[in-house]
Amino acid sequence: MLCYNNFRIYINLRIIIMPQQLPDVFKRIQDKKREQRDLKTIYRDALAVNGEYQQVLEELESLKIKKKKIQLAVQADFKEEFDKLEGLKLNIAGDNQLLSDLALTQLTSGEPIKIIDENKVEYEPVFTVRFKKAK
Repeated sequence: MLCYNNFRIYINLRIIIMPQQLPDVFKRIQDKKREQRDLKTIYRDALAVNGEYQQVLEELESLKIKKKKIQLAVQADFKEEFDKLEGLKLNIAGDNQLLSDLALTQLTSGEPIKIIDENKVEYEPVFTVRFKKAK
């Protein structure tokens, strides 16, 4: 549906899906990523020669240093709590990995995967496939 001056125009579009091969799609993604990198480089170069931008970066860096000093002082005051926080973070990461492994095992054995939390909210698994360079 398109809107033009408060008039609604309904258009029927027919989407034709052509069979595509993995290498073709991969090459298209690589080409777009290369173009994206080139455009980002142009943008960064333009910012690098902008004097006002460089001045703001210097101010930002000094504020980051000041912020870090304040954070370290507070962390020193609450060392026990921050140590516990780090331990919890590691435990959660491990349990998340275990949850993923169990869900994948359940899926491959043909069992349904269903999780419901204490608020009666149902969760479903999301699986993704990523590619990385082979060594």
